[in-house]
Amino acid sequence: MFLTPTTIPHPDDPIKLHFAPQGCRERLKFALLGRPLIWSELRRAGHLPTPLCGPQRFQMQQLFSRHLLGHLQVKLELRGLEHLGPDAAISRPYLIAALHEGIADVLCLLQLPLPMRFVARQEIFGWPEVGPAITRLGHVAINPEHPLGGFRELWRRADEILAGGESLAIFPQGTVIGIQSDFQRGVFELARRLSAPILPVAISGSHRVWEHPFSPTLRYGQRVALTVLPPISAEEVRTSDLDALRIRTRRAAKAAALAPGRPPARFFEPDRDGYWDGYQLDIDPDFPELARKMAEHRAALLPDSA
Repeated sequence: MFLTPTTIPHPDDPIKLHFAPQGCRERLKFALLGRPLIWSELRRAGHLPTPLCGPQRFQMQQLFSRHLLGHLQVKLELRGLEHLGPDAAISRPYLIAALHEGIADVLCLLQLPLPMRFVARQEIFGWPEVGPAITRLGHVAINPEHPLGGFRELWRRADEILAGGESLAIFPQGTVIGIQSDFQRGVFELARRLSAPILPVAISGSHRVWEHPFSPTLRYGQRVALTVLPPISAEEVRTSDLDALRIRTRRAAKAAALAPGRPPARFFEPDRDGYWDGYQLDIDPDFPELARKMAEHRAALLPDSA
């Protein structure tokens, strides 16, 4: 995940995540049902006994996801489940490489029949209620701005998680800005070192559920499409050129997200969304106009560019 820090008042803490439901009925519904559901479930997770086994974590996370998606009336369209096989929950685990539009991605991915944990930005582990919950649930923290220092720890944690029978979800874009962000190499390098298969997953429409970090807007009744692509075997990862595999996987996932009939994907507009200076952010070369604009903007920030 890749999110900017949020610092807004919370009834029980000086920091909270802010939600702004659209419409009077939705605001009332969220105040009476949605907000209590989110915070009570997060607090319960934050006080779980540890260590949890994979099936316990799987059951709890899926139930929370189902409750919250149901409350928000998310219309989740799952495609490609045949690529997982009939015994997905007990088959060999994957490194899941998913497109990333927002927090709702996590809720939707949890509806796959796969026990899984997630890799998340370090600052999310400091969010009130969220941080204690994801820490207790055993999710993995990274700092994308200092990738080399954290890769060895990620490698160790990923090895433990996969060895225990759980998949590990990584967002190779490293950002929620939009579909034009490039795939980073990390998940492919990790898969090679661990001799692990990769499961690409396309997601579109989830940015409409909750617009954080671009705005607090929250909407009910949104369509979200989640498409499971054919897995990439450990053997293919081992024998392929990793950069070529990265590009092929990126293009396949984005083609699935942009296919006719899918909910609209999020597109990055820096003049509207900001340029995210100081964050690890690379634009997909398949979007050359935006890549040029971002390169020119960043070049203008260099001390000797004047």
